[in-house]
Amino acid sequence: MEDKKTQLSSAGESSRPAIGCRGLDSDESCEGTSEGSFKDAVVYDGAQKNNGAVPQENGIKKHRSSLPAPMFSRNDFSVWSILKKCIGLELSKITMPIVFNEPLSFLQRISEYMEHTYLIQKACSQSDSIERMQTVAAFAVSAVASQWDRTGKPFNPLLGETYELTREDQGFRLISEQVSHHPPISAFHTESLAGDFVFHGSIYPKLKFWGKSVEAEPKGTITLEIYKHKEAYTWTNPFCCVHNIILGKLWIEQYGTVEIVNHSTGEKCVLNFKPCGMFGKELHRVEGYIQDKSKKKRCVIYGKWTECMWSVDPQVYEAHRKLEKKGTTDTKKQKPEEPESVNEDADEMPEVQETVAVIPGSTLLWRISSRPPHSAEMYNFTNFAVTLNELEPGMEGVLAPTDCRLRPDIRAMENGNMDEASREKERLEEKQRAARKERAKDGEEWSTRWFQLGTNPYTASQDWLYTGGYFNRKYTDCPDIY
Repeated sequence: MEDKKTQLSSAGESSRPAIGCRGLDSDESCEGTSEGSFKDAVVYDGAQKNNGAVPQENGIKKHRSSLPAPMFSRNDFSVWSILKKCIGLELSKITMPIVFNEPLSFLQRISEYMEHTYLIQKACSQSDSIERMQTVAAFAVSAVASQWDRTGKPFNPLLGETYELTREDQGFRLISEQVSHHPPISAFHTESLAGDFVFHGSIYPKLKFWGKSVEAEPKGTITLEIYKHKEAYTWTNPFCCVHNIILGKLWIEQYGTVEIVNHSTGEKCVLNFKPCGMFGKELHRVEGYIQDKSKKKRCVIYGKWTECMWSVDPQVYEAHRKLEKKGTTDTKKQKPEEPESVNEDADEMPEVQETVAVIPGSTLLWRISSRPPHSAEMYNFTNFAVTLNELEPGMEGVLAPTDCRLRPDIRAMENGNMDEASREKERLEEKQRAARKERAKDGEEWSTRWFQLGTNPYTASQDWLYTGGYFNRKYTDCPDIY
């Protein structure tokens, strides 16, 4: 049994952030994403006052705050020449020019789920199950927030590719692996360093091109287990669509119903990510409710996945709706509350304009962090995402040889060398094809290293489950994929 407190030694890995998410992927991977922040962690009792949104000394190291090179201009490239023959088709086998990528693997995108780990820790500390469900719902929404304006697609992980992330300051470590190539499936497992929770899942988004947009249909279940309360929550992610692929300004919307189930109490949270609508009034809006096992509504949750989420009593919400129809509401668009003891370095970060009309009596559950002022030159990365591919001296001797920090095409793109990145991407894909043909010739089946196909104990659906052992650092039998 591997020690849950095992840390990355001497490599600085233990201080690196992770998060997951989802992003557009087309060649052979999936989509990943999530953003948000801990700016309002002060709102929660016992939560961290600093959420890691700005580089700081945390007792371990200081995270980088920018990429080595600005992003390459996409203005001279036409995606239409590639996509015009693909309308209505699934895009997992379509190779896109590297200029439409961002310098992260989809496995690194998945790690962006963990940007708001403080919300899971908050849920662990709450004694009331409805309050825990509110916090878990906020975490589920925050996990897709990093997709806002992230129109570049992450690199498709190679079969057998891995990514690890240990954050001592946020109290977790994560391991992910590309467990299938066709269809592309990415499995991840995150555990609390204090033994409070595990968060895991396997993701397979199907991508389709519809003439003007690319739609990602979410596949796969996400599971959060909170040990203290002996609870398990499961949910799936909303649909994601990137508009104006051919002409105009790219923009993203999330839509669909997300149902979060507490399998221990029978409580359920239903969140409706609303589609844009004809006049755009519903763009980014999320609205839903929590019901107990007797199906009684206990609270209403509302907000925007790009801004913030609030909760309010159902009766107060209904009364407000009635007044709203009469045009007599006193709803106000509130400015973000400033956390106590704010670091002055954070003042230069651009504030996100808040447009959610707050119902009096509401409780703030989560609010997104501002992105770095130069985010537009860095693929619209969050502060958290900027750190994910950081490779320090000495880390290569600690990481598994399959870790995507070691991928030469992603590294070249991050450094601004697009020609080298394109050549390396082609070489790696050809190497992967040759290896697949060799296995077929010898009658060999691919064997995953850290996950195995099994059954989710809460949903009874097929799931990829972590088998353990990764952090024992025995990588002698890892495949040579780079």
